[in-house]
Formats: sequence, C-alpha cells, structure tokens
Amino acid sequence: MLCPTPPDKLCDAQGRPHFLWDNDLTLEELRRLLDSSDEIERAYWMGVTMRQARPDDALCLITEADMRRLWRHIQPFLGKRREFWAWYLAARA
Repeated sequence: MLCPTPPDKLCDAQGRPHFLWDNDLTLEELRRLLDSSDEIERAYWMGVTMRQARPDDALCLITEADMRRLWRHIQPFLGKRREFWAWYLAARA
C-alpha cells in the first residue's frame, strides 16, 4: 500500500513540490513534463522525480508501465537511486 506525502505537504505555497528543491517548477508543470511527447525530455523528468522524490510520491506521478518502457533512457538520471528502482521493477516482474 502506498503512503504518499499528503497533498497539503507535497508542495510549497507556490505549488512547487518539495522534492524539486533545485528546479522552479510547479507540480502542474512537472505533470506536463512527465507527459511530454518527447521521450528524452519525459525520461529526464521521470529520472529527476524517481531520484529526488520519495518512492511512494514518485509512484503517484509515474506509472510502472512508463518506467519499464523508458527504463533505458531513465537510468542515467537516477544516480544512487538506480539500484533501488532496478530492484523494484525486478521484484514486480
């Protein structure tokens, strides 16, 4: 069962998700980037989200199917979280 951050604590007063501390994007702007038709752009923002957000929050924003489909493009952006997400996807295969 997922335990995402409550909506009132996920974003600051300007609507910016707490995990995007190094980007000036609102949650709505992030959602648009995560739905981009440009796969590389989409994979980049998926990687940022998967790297910086709590896993439960990332899973509320990104589908497992999209993670699997774009995995080869997402991996370079995951940093130290790559092993966790590789384990997660393998465990759910």
